[in-house]
Amino acid sequence: MKRLIVICGATASGKSDLAVELARRRGGEVVSCDSMQLYRGMDIGTATPDEKDMRGVRHHLISVIDPNERVSAAAYRNMALSAIEDIVLRGRLPLLCGGTGLYINALTKPLGFSVEGDEAIRSRLTDISNEPGGREKLHEMLRDIDKESANRLHVNDLRRVIRAIEVCEITGKPLSWHMRNDREREGDFEGALYAIEWPRETLYERIDRRVDAMVAAGLLDEVKSLLGAADPRATAMQAIGYKELAGFLRGDESLESAVEAIKQNTRRYAKRQLTWFRNDERVVWLKADDPDKLADEIIIREDL
Repeated sequence: MKRLIVICGATASGKSDLAVELARRRGGEVVSCDSMQLYRGMDIGTATPDEKDMRGVRHHLISVIDPNERVSAAAYRNMALSAIEDIVLRGRLPLLCGGTGLYINALTKPLGFSVEGDEAIRSRLTDISNEPGGREKLHEMLRDIDKESANRLHVNDLRRVIRAIEVCEITGKPLSWHMRNDREREGDFEGALYAIEWPRETLYERIDRRVDAMVAAGLLDEVKSLLGAADPRATAMQAIGYKELAGFLRGDESLESAVEAIKQNTRRYAKRQLTWFRNDERVVWLKADDPDKLADEIIIREDL
């Protein structure tokens, strides 16, 4: 079984610095696990590491997707598996780094993520959702083919309702069946998940400082450029930082209130991330410290 070290946790917690330090010491390469760093033209708002931040460490799955494209968890899994296989074949250590818990699970826990999406099916189901009473109709469709998933998913959880129907139409078996069977399968990798733990208020202060730095670095110009290239309805345009400043550019609110909304929404996102990872029994929590010391701790724990 391949070894994969995962550096996860909340935004602005120092994941990238730790992953780079660990990679430098142990001949590793970093595979990004951030759903928005995948997109081109979103470097500032997603805190994508630049050459200086990378410190000579090769990074994968950064700025590889057009902003108008949609990336499913299954598609991410396939891209990440390909990158990891290449890293291992070259005798290097793969390090997964990011805070998108769904993508981490797609790679490290099977759970039906191996079922690729079908754009035609998804488009048809989305059209139904836009009809009067469409969400309720989709939920009833799901109940007819997968009662267990319908009971688990709220009628307004449109994305997951559509995905559940899609999986059933593609495979001929309910999503709930895939989830039960996949739980019995082993993952593809061995190795722990590590997250950096900060006092809540300190983490929030780090988030606020990062947002201020992003604005100073030209985030507004980046949003303007993206608006000229991407469909406003695209997933990329719903990213924190972009949707708020897009609102400012439309004249919906002042720049000051848009920046404050970015900070607030980022803090809320960090809170959701912390809840996600605290519910994952695999995560080892590291008390916030200098990246050098945290790298030492992981090296000792993993016997690298």
